[in-house]
Amino acid sequence: MKSTIPLILLTLSLIVISCTNTKIEKFNLAEIEKLQVENDSLKNILIQNKATMKNKIITFLTFQDNNAENAMNFYVDLFDNSKIIKVQRWGKEGPVEEGKIMHATFDLNGSLFMCSDSPPVHNWDFSPAVSNYIDCENEGELERLFSKLSENGNVTMPLNNYGFSQKFGWVIDQFGVSWQLNLL
Repeated sequence: MKSTIPLILLTLSLIVISCTNTKIEKFNLAEIEKLQVENDSLKNILIQNKATMKNKIITFLTFQDNNAENAMNFYVDLFDNSKIIKVQRWGKEGPVEEGKIMHATFDLNGSLFMCSDSPPVHNWDFSPAVSNYIDCENEGELERLFSKLSENGNVTMPLNNYGFSQKFGWVIDQFGVSWQLNLL
């Protein structure tokens, strides 16, 4: 009888371990399946984002006076939720002063912009006919942006009620870029 007790205990232990391992394996398989579903979902999101970015319209600002970095920093500081994403600079052998911007990408409150310091000087520059249009949520935001953008710039339409908007203004900033500001 004494010799059967250890055998019974050993058998019970093996049964418990076997059942526990089966539960752990089932749990692990369920977790792996969940991770696979999540992974597939993330892959689909990446594919959709690439397709969306492929056709996204991005404003590109070409500076002929080597002011790309000053303008980019000014805009990123001026607009909330903005950041510089990527900057490539001209090297020693470049056609402009070393360190000037060859190509930069920045985000202004959800809108992508690119800029560069153009080596050749062109017959054209920025035109007020093409401008950045901003709907401001409140009068404080409108006046702050208008004030900052008009510093050392040119006000083409002062803040006023022009009939199509309760308060609207148009300014060409110190870098020659045109901005229309509207109160929603």
